[in-house]
Amino acid sequence: MPDRFAARLRRRVRTPRQKFVATAVTASVVLGFGAYGFTRLTTPENRSCAEGVARPLDSAECIGVNGTGHDFGMADLKDIAGTISAENASLKDGESVTVAVLLPLTSTDSGMRVKVLHEVQGAYAYQRRANQESNGQRPTIRLVLANTGQGNAHWRTVVDRLVAMADGPDRLRAVSGIATSSGEMREAVAALTHAKIAVVGTTITADDIANGPGRKPFPGLARVSPTNSDEARALANFGRVDAAKALLVQDTRSGDHYVDTLKAAFAQSLKKAPLEPQEFTSAPDSTQEGTTANTFVNITHLICDTRTETVFFAGRHTQLRQFINALGDRGCVDRAFTVLTGDEGSYLGADKKLDRKALRKKVTVRYAALAHPDAWQPAPGRQIPRTGGSPQAYADFVADIAKAAPKDRPVPLSDGQAIIAYDAMATAVHAIRQATPEGVAYPSKEDVGTQWPQVKGSLRVQGASGWICLDNYGNPYNKAVPIVELAQDGSPRFVQTAWPEGTPPTSTCLPPKKG
Repeated sequence: MPDRFAARLRRRVRTPRQKFVATAVTASVVLGFGAYGFTRLTTPENRSCAEGVARPLDSAECIGVNGTGHDFGMADLKDIAGTISAENASLKDGESVTVAVLLPLTSTDSGMRVKVLHEVQGAYAYQRRANQESNGQRPTIRLVLANTGQGNAHWRTVVDRLVAMADGPDRLRAVSGIATSSGEMREAVAALTHAKIAVVGTTITADDIANGPGRKPFPGLARVSPTNSDEARALANFGRVDAAKALLVQDTRSGDHYVDTLKAAFAQSLKKAPLEPQEFTSAPDSTQEGTTANTFVNITHLICDTRTETVFFAGRHTQLRQFINALGDRGCVDRAFTVLTGDEGSYLGADKKLDRKALRKKVTVRYAALAHPDAWQPAPGRQIPRTGGSPQAYADFVADIAKAAPKDRPVPLSDGQAIIAYDAMATAVHAIRQATPEGVAYPSKEDVGTQWPQVKGSLRVQGASGWICLDNYGNPYNKAVPIVELAQDGSPRFVQTAWPEGTPPTSTCLPPKKG
């Protein structure tokens, strides 16, 4: 009995040596698991998507810059990204410079998705022409896609990368795209131009994302689309609207440069209108439906109480579609109304939520487009302006864009996005080559943006959307503005070309002195 008791006691009471060994083993196990856990917490997850592209910590989107075929996780960009990659791979080392197309490539808004695809296709179409069909002119052009993400939320990350590319072996010499007149894009343009990188805006139309007399907040910025003020003047010259029977419907949400400058331009045209504007407030993200559909039901009731025949609409396309749908269900269905708006109207044709029955209820929708395939294409009964554009330039574009997509899926042209992106790329390449000194392979980044004051007269760009004659501030002078009407099936129908100055430019296309 004593022997068994002693044995049990030995098993329970450990010697100092046994305690030391047990403590050491326990410590090593704890430290081992701790080190494993610490590594799991501190080793960054591989968030790379492709060369130059990664997912930020707070996002699942692939953000960055790439020209080797990455489609940023968007299936509709796969073919064109691969085509651009193949063109880039064909270029000889030391003979090319880079142009970036800056867009929200991963936007989930259906209208923006279409816009993005068509703009990238248009940019590639001119890249190919510049490299393969320009009589051996140099430098050749490498094209890269730069994704700022949904709502351009990651513009700063991408702009920092582009600035680094301008000073590195990529030789970035221009940035095109800049497709929305938003606060984020305003900041992006400011950052790029202050880094002495030339920028060519495609569809930005806000008057305050521009240079002008006495102010140059964006040195090196050029645009190929008319400003909102020019669009409004072209609409007024085309429509000859009776202000006494006109009404402005406008968004009160501030900070949207497209809306802010459009309603200012419309208000200028409607100084003699008898009634105050009818107002609505869109959601912070204007692509969201919000509650504005209810507001438009009330506004259409009020419109029926007036003598209004023409409604000027200052708002984005989601709210424009809601307004048209509400107007189709108005009480005064026996009266006819014409809705006039800016280039956001170009999204309506592809908007599946548009109630096309409204267009058959005496509602006419017309908008100032940035480009349209019928504007410079000869057809029976259509008179082409003698100046301000060229049927040959448009024909060249048609040939080029046919090579930007598979033959069984041609690029749709009616929204004008591919046309205007092609012209922006043409303008960027024009400036790059004009800035390249004789005997030198490529220009300095600083010299490209100084070329804009000379893009006029015989040095103008023969754009597919019309002549691009820039004033000393990089803004297009008296640019052709196609007036487009929605047919009853919702398809866009070209009406005629209007001009901010009332008539086409002279054959010299030289802007007059201001002030």
